[in-house]
Amino acid sequence: MREILPALHEWYAAGTPFGLATVVAVSRSAPRDPGAAMAVGPGDEVVGSVSGGCVEGAVFELAQQVVESGEARLETFGYSDEDAFAVGLTCGGEITLLVRRVSPADDPSFSAVAESVAAGRPVTVATVMDGPAPRGATLAVWPDEVSGSLGSTGLEVAVTADARGELAQGITGQRHYGPQGERREDAVTVFLDSFAPPPRMLVFGAIDYAAAVARIGDFLGYRVTVCDARPVFATPKRFPAGVEVVVEWPHRYLSATPTDARTVICVLTHDPKFDVPLLEEALRRPAAYIGAMGSRRTHGDRMKRLAAAGLSERELSRLRSPVGLDLGARTPEEVAVSVAAEIVALRWGGSGAPLTATGGAIHPR
Repeated sequence: MREILPALHEWYAAGTPFGLATVVAVSRSAPRDPGAAMAVGPGDEVVGSVSGGCVEGAVFELAQQVVESGEARLETFGYSDEDAFAVGLTCGGEITLLVRRVSPADDPSFSAVAESVAAGRPVTVATVMDGPAPRGATLAVWPDEVSGSLGSTGLEVAVTADARGELAQGITGQRHYGPQGERREDAVTVFLDSFAPPPRMLVFGAIDYAAAVARIGDFLGYRVTVCDARPVFATPKRFPAGVEVVVEWPHRYLSATPTDARTVICVLTHDPKFDVPLLEEALRRPAAYIGAMGSRRTHGDRMKRLAAAGLSERELSRLRSPVGLDLGARTPEEVAVSVAAEIVALRWGGSGAPLTATGGAIHPR
């Protein structure tokens, strides 16, 4: 959804209704996660994807019907062995889509949501999937305000509280309530689509490897900052557009920069005078990933220095060093792929092994 919002905002500003299909539930080896979206706009223009191509044709027709009728639809697509040409997912999974019409009359809050996402302001959109509440009704929830209606004050109060909790964690998913927002009931199903600010990637060391890592970090959706104490190397023209470049001693910059459980920290300086004080700070704060470049000899020396600085075994165990997966990488770009692969594997619990050498579900829950 985040990627297609600029196009949707243009359609919305023009006052043209469009059909928006959002993945609200998946099972087994489904190709896209909840929150993935596809829209059909003026002139039958299509943006986004909900299945990687398996059911897009059917969703296109469904979105057209919803725009015409104005009635939101909830549809499930799965795999059928009986008819190889039937609409379905060839991967064997199942996805449920909520398709609704969007226009200034249908969803007055949509423009504010799109502007918030573009500005990096956190917001959650709660949409009724099923139950006595109006299907497709939306409530936009920010940390300090609310816009829209779900048709029930009690339901809105409960959904607002949950939406803010999910937003703090960047979680997207379903919640169930009674007609007036009662807990432990499931008469009403609401989909909470959280647009938290992009996670941060902090890259230390303005070298050619850093430029490649910054580029792939930006591609993966991180807000990337490169930091180096040497102004001759830390220049914006050496890095991709959109990447922030900071001239500062790495440990000083990190000590003044908030991090959270989604933050990625890549230490590529492999110089003890930068690495050790920086890693002392990094290993004692929240982060999803902390990796450091260097040979095995450099790694051994670094670990001794960090232990002498007082870091515990538990803190030291958080360090991914030498950085990256064993891909045989040589060039900066190949090393960046190796680092990105380790970050993704750690995020989702992947083994890093070739899929041909593994069994079971490709995307375990």
